[in-house]
Amino acid sequence: MAALPLPEVIGMSAGLCSMASFTPQIVKTWRERDARSISLRMYVVTVTGFSLWVAYGLMIESLPVIFTNVVCLTLSGLILAMKWRFSRRGPADEGLEPSG
Repeated sequence: MAALPLPEVIGMSAGLCSMASFTPQIVKTWRERDARSISLRMYVVTVTGFSLWVAYGLMIESLPVIFTNVVCLTLSGLILAMKWRFSRRGPADEGLEPSG
């Protein structure tokens, strides 16, 4: 079995890091049911960027680019969906009375 060329190893490692980077935020947001600290604008831009990367990967027919960015798009889209879902909850939904 031949060793993978260094650029491929680096590329796969970068893809794995990119995909794994969303996991802590997903777990934290899901456990706490709180997305107030998540930037809506940042994740809208992130989802848009990954969508463009997927389109680019399709145009150049690169499965590694497509796969990595579809996974990242899905994970960042999940965070964006949790932001919308958990941010719609008001103080009454959280068992807190508004002060004042």
